[in-house]
Amino acid sequence: MGEAAALLGVSTDTVRRLVDGGRLHADRDESGHRLIPGAALAAFARQSHRTERENPGSSARNRLSGIVTEVRLGDVSAQVEIQAGPYRVVSLVSRESVEELELEPGVPAIAVIKSTNVVVERP
Repeated sequence: MGEAAALLGVSTDTVRRLVDGGRLHADRDESGHRLIPGAALAAFARQSHRTERENPGSSARNRLSGIVTEVRLGDVSAQVEIQAGPYRVVSLVSRESVEELELEPGVPAIAVIKSTNVVVERP
């Protein structure tokens, strides 16, 4: 239950409520502990986080909503840090973009990620 909660970014109590409410499938082991099959967890995560595309004019599919935690301005460029749930995203953008978007700590922001090279690792 704890691993499932961490992967979904919710509390263990939330996972229990999802299972008890029939929204997430769980089996029981010989000791009576709930076990959530990986395929069931993946299906739930995919279904529950699928939303309409926010910007149909963009081919980017990876969007992380968060809050700006730090902005470091240079003469031409800037480093912007966004905390999106448990993830810290750091982006280098133009200073002009930071000023136009009025980015500063505490401002909500969406990190839109488009990449042709993504590394996938197992923990």
